[in-house]
Amino acid sequence: MDFGFTKEQEAFRLEVREYIKTEMPQKWETLGYTVWEETDESWAITQEWNRKLGAKGWLALTWPEEYGGLGRSPVDQLILDEEMAAAGTPTGVETMITIGWVCPTIMLFGTDEQKKKYLPPAARGELTFCLGYSEPDAGSDLAAVSTAAVEDGDTFVVNGQKVWTSIAHRADYCWLAARTDPDAPKHKGVSMFVVDMKSPGITVRPLINILGFHSFNEVFFDNVIIPKESLVGEKNNGWYQLAIALDFERSGVGGPARMKQVIDGLVQYCKETKRNGTPLWKDKGVQQELARLAVDAEVLRLLCYRITWLQINKKTPNYEASVTKVFGSELLDRLSNVGMRILGPYSQLDRGSKWAQLHGGITRSYLNSPSMGIGGGTSEIQRSIIAMRGLGLPRK
Repeated sequence: MDFGFTKEQEAFRLEVREYIKTEMPQKWETLGYTVWEETDESWAITQEWNRKLGAKGWLALTWPEEYGGLGRSPVDQLILDEEMAAAGTPTGVETMITIGWVCPTIMLFGTDEQKKKYLPPAARGELTFCLGYSEPDAGSDLAAVSTAAVEDGDTFVVNGQKVWTSIAHRADYCWLAARTDPDAPKHKGVSMFVVDMKSPGITVRPLINILGFHSFNEVFFDNVIIPKESLVGEKNNGWYQLAIALDFERSGVGGPARMKQVIDGLVQYCKETKRNGTPLWKDKGVQQELARLAVDAEVLRLLCYRITWLQINKKTPNYEASVTKVFGSELLDRLSNVGMRILGPYSQLDRGSKWAQLHGGITRSYLNSPSMGIGGGTSEIQRSIIAMRGLGLPRK
C-alpha cells in the first residue's frame, strides 16, 4: 500500500481547499452545526451546497459520467472527503446516505432503468434517500426485519414499521429492507426496495434526539402499494445487498478529519487557557491525553486509507469496514470525554451561551457519541464480524 499522493492528487487537494475557501457559506460557519444536527435553515444550506457540488460533478466524484460523476479515482474521493470534513462544510447525513451508501448499492445491483432513474438526479443533489432498516424488534439483528412486502400481481403491498429513520420527513425515497418470504430462514427471505415516500399509506412521526433536533423518525407502512419495478436486485436475496450497503456505511474517511479538527481546537484552547496561573498545555496529564488522541486519530485515518486501497483494487471492504467503524466510534467517545474533562464546567454550556467554549461542540459531541456505537451496527456486532470474517474464528 502506497501512503503517498501524486502531484496531480496534491494539486486536486489544493483545488478543493481553494473552492472551500471561496464558496463555503458564511452562515453555515456561524451556525456551527455538525452533520447530525438538522433544522429547516441547515437543511436549506446543505441542499444548496449539494447542488453546487453536483453542478461541478463533485457530489458523486467517482461515479461514471453517464450517472453524473466524473469517473475520478477513489483516492480523489478520499482527498475530497478529507478536505470537506476538515473544513466542516455543509455535508448532511442525507449526503452520506444517498451518495455514500444507497446509490453505490443500486449501481451494483439495480437494473439499467433504476440506475438511470435514481443516480443522475442524486448526483445533481436533487434526490434524497432515507434508510428503512431498523425496526422495534430488529436493530443489531437486521435479518429479523418483519416489515412485509407481499407480492400481488404487478405490485408489492408493504406493511410494517421502521424506527430511527434519519431524515424520513425530508427524503424523496426510502431504501427499504422488507421480508418477502416469511417461511424462509431469516437471512434468506429479505428483499430490498426503493419506495417513494409520497406513497399513500406512509406515516412519518418525529423522534427528537438528545441534542433537541428532529433527525430521527418512526415510519409506518399501512398497505402501501409499490410497483414491482421497486424491487432492487433478486427477490429474497436482499440480505446480501443490505450487507454491502452497510459496508459502505461503515467505511467513511471523513471521521478522522473531523476528529482532528476537534483535537486541534482542544490543543489551541489549552495553549490559551490558564488554571491556577499555569497554562493547561503544561499539564502532563493533559499533554498525554491529547497526544494519545492525536495518535489514535492518525491510526483511524490510515485504516480509512486501507478502505480506499481496497476500492482501488476493485474489492468491497468487509471486516475492514467493521474495524474502521468500531475503532472510530470508540475514539469519538474517548475524544468527547477528554474534551469534557479539559473544559471542566464550561463543557456544560452549549451554543448560544457567550461562555461556551469551542462553539459548544464538545457538549454536542459528548451527547451524540454513545449513539455512534449503535447506529450502523453496534460495536458488539462489529467485533463479531471482525472475529468471524477477519480472524476466521467460529461463530460459537
